[in-house]
Amino acid sequence: MLSEQEKLDSLSGLGIELSQINDLDILLERVLLRARQFANADAGSIYIREGNRLHFTYTQNDTLEKKLPRGEKLIYSTFQIPIDEKSIAGYSAETGKALNIKDVYKLEPTLPYSFSKKFDQTVGYKTQAILTIPLKNGSDRVMGILQIINPQDEEGHIIGFTDSDEKMMHHFAVVAAVALERARMTRALILRMIRMAEMRDPKETGEHVNRVAGVAVEIYEQWALRRQLGEHEIDKTRDVLRMAAMLHDVGKVATSDLILKKPDRLSADEYEIMKQHTIQGARLFQNKQSDFDEAAGVVALSHHERWDGNGYPGYIDFKTGRPIKEFVQPNGLPRGKMGTEIPLFGRIVALADVFDALSSKRIYKEPWDEGTILTQIEKGAGTHFDPELVEIFFSRYEIIRAIHRRYKETAK
Repeated sequence: MLSEQEKLDSLSGLGIELSQINDLDILLERVLLRARQFANADAGSIYIREGNRLHFTYTQNDTLEKKLPRGEKLIYSTFQIPIDEKSIAGYSAETGKALNIKDVYKLEPTLPYSFSKKFDQTVGYKTQAILTIPLKNGSDRVMGILQIINPQDEEGHIIGFTDSDEKMMHHFAVVAAVALERARMTRALILRMIRMAEMRDPKETGEHVNRVAGVAVEIYEQWALRRQLGEHEIDKTRDVLRMAAMLHDVGKVATSDLILKKPDRLSADEYEIMKQHTIQGARLFQNKQSDFDEAAGVVALSHHERWDGNGYPGYIDFKTGRPIKEFVQPNGLPRGKMGTEIPLFGRIVALADVFDALSSKRIYKEPWDEGTILTQIEKGAGTHFDPELVEIFFSRYEIIRAIHRRYKETAK
């Protein structure tokens, strides 16, 4: 439990900490965690505004987390609520006002908003005190809602949020909102690049790349924990990987519509042209300015390599498009990278991308059934995919399924 001085010290460094996170999803996780730590809150949620609705985006709950097996995470349903005065979060978003409620089960019936007991009844939790803070941008527009729940004293007893907590969280919200607006701009830029690719390749949607990125981060995190990497390194890498994974196929902007939108199987010559999207994607990031450029180039170039060496583009100088001399095969083509010659990010995104492709409808196929998909992934261990990553995939499959539900395709 932080002292008042520790809270002030932490708040002073919060802006720097959040400024180092570029991906929106990673940022939201961190904002919620730090907000809960400020007030020693047991649980919390973040809602992001989209139009006239709030999308339930992230939740954390220490009490429920402790009931799970070691290393497991909460799996929660995503939903949205209207921005109006009927719900606590909706009221805060509609009015722009914070709400500090001592006990949500004792709300006066004359209030315009009410508390839904559905979550508590479903999971066996008891929500009591709630502090709801609107996250506003520089134009005073509400971008989202931060909600922290059940602050605890040093003995673990639930207490109400103090006036000091509320004041501190208003300062916190200002800092968090600045970081949130920047991260949303970064996400919007990435999605614009993806929409360019979508104009050429209909399957390259925002939902697809978010699923691939989310699964890639989940697999990486478990890989890193097995190696006991430090929290700072894991967090920094997750941030970079998630954005890079979203742009894995951006090189398709340079591929002909006749190939990308062909409803039938590609000819051998057409397939060779299609392969060039890996090289074109890597070229977009060749003037490296940051760790993100480095990671995005690696992912674009290597996410179609195979563990057994039968992938592409292999050992090629992506700047010239020519095979690297030491790795030219008798047929004049570059040898494929194999095993751990393939960069880790490429191995991870390869698995996440294939899983999503098999799970999704395409102009040339219907989605495969779940059992067939999992059999195919299992068979690919040691041939198409890194066997350890396949093992991690299956160990985290319920989380991966939740990621897919969260970013399901929307009607066009």
